[in-house]
Amino acid sequence: MTRTVRFSELGEPEVLRIDEETDPAPGPGEVAVDVAAIGLNRAESMFRRGTYIEETRLPARLGYECSGTVAALGEGVTRWSVGDRVSVVPAFSMNDYGVYADRAVVPARALVPLPAATSWVDGAAVWMPFLVAYGGLVETGGLRAGDHVLVTAATSSVGLASLAVANRVGAVPIATSRSSSKAQQLLDAGAAHVVATGEEDLVERVLEITDGRGCEHVLDAVAGPGVADLARATAKGGVLTIHGLLSGQPTPFPAETLPDLWMRAYTLFAMTHDAERLRRAGAFVGAGLRDGAFAPQVDRVFEGLDQVVDAHRHLESNTQVGKIVLLPGGAR
Repeated sequence: MTRTVRFSELGEPEVLRIDEETDPAPGPGEVAVDVAAIGLNRAESMFRRGTYIEETRLPARLGYECSGTVAALGEGVTRWSVGDRVSVVPAFSMNDYGVYADRAVVPARALVPLPAATSWVDGAAVWMPFLVAYGGLVETGGLRAGDHVLVTAATSSVGLASLAVANRVGAVPIATSRSSSKAQQLLDAGAAHVVATGEEDLVERVLEITDGRGCEHVLDAVAGPGVADLARATAKGGVLTIHGLLSGQPTPFPAETLPDLWMRAYTLFAMTHDAERLRRAGAFVGAGLRDGAFAPQVDRVFEGLDQVVDAHRHLESNTQVGKIVLLPGGAR
């Protein structure tokens, strides 16, 4: 039997429940994975609340990201074998699949190999943040050595991964945080500079750091009216990429100043639904894992699938620095 997290109404973490059901069998093009560790993401909190980029169809499952072992193969799947160590990446809709379970069925295209030296916890925590950072900054953003890149929500798992990716390329990462209380943690994580947006003027500080030019790249997880300041902190001809909607507010184009910049939206699915782009991203992230340049920062590990409500409460507390991981079996 398999335990699976489901919810039948939108709302707070308490709407989540655990159902016990027969082990799911993979269909054509699908793989069943025995889940060892689950990586939590803001997208799942928004999906649970009904504020995500796609409408939530109830009753619903949850979960984009996990690590584990291939348990069964569906018809037509030839790349993988039973017993393979894998990570699941976001290459599907949570209206169709979800990995908050002891055993999860996912599309075979959503699997990437997990190196033997990488732990289950790291395997569940690394891919989404680093794929977003790579895709938004390098694959589509064109980040180059010497560029300045401003990273908002920098204490998030994607923010921390973005600092590492920027350093890997040879760029200069500038992290933002609401207060200076997390500044040292961000510097330790690879930020060259930290701007405490609740204590100092963002635009003024960025222009000071960049000798008046502004940043060639901005990777923004917040959106909303704050993009006006981000645009003023962007260099002429720079790229302002929005990859998240944490503000929950409408996002205007700052046309009142007619800035000379590219303002674009980026979603991870643009890459994970494209086999060739996902291959390139996997090679980039995999190389960083093997040589130690990339390692996810894990804020907290919750042990046991029955801790899912507490894990979601912590996810929404805004106190974490890095990734939250849930172990279904309660053991590493």
